[in-house]
Amino acid sequence: MFSHVMVGANDLEASKKFYDAVLGATGIGPGVRDKERYFYMSPTGVFAITTPINGKPAASANGGTVGFAVKSAEQANAFHAAGIANGGTTCEDPPGMRESGMYLAYLRDPDGNKICALYRPS
Repeated sequence: MFSHVMVGANDLEASKKFYDAVLGATGIGPGVRDKERYFYMSPTGVFAITTPINGKPAASANGGTVGFAVKSAEQANAFHAAGIANGGTTCEDPPGMRESGMYLAYLRDPDGNKICALYRPS
């Protein structure tokens, strides 16, 4: 359904360091620069970070979350740990299985965007 997701960044290089780490923990390579943006490519879609083109500060969405599919609970934990080690902050409950039967690991990136690693056990 989606071709890509893009979030704003106030410090593009700090955000690249963060996303290189968290997405690297899931097997996605470092961001590729195009002007004031970095793109992270996968076989199923593209994630990008950008400085806002209107010149105003980037702001996180209240109630919004960007979810990343991962292959295991261990990969979700690595995603979370990489985020904390690279300027992210924890939010929601700690990584773990939820009543829904999904394993979730939530973080906020350096600009406050809420992201989540999601593992659906079979």
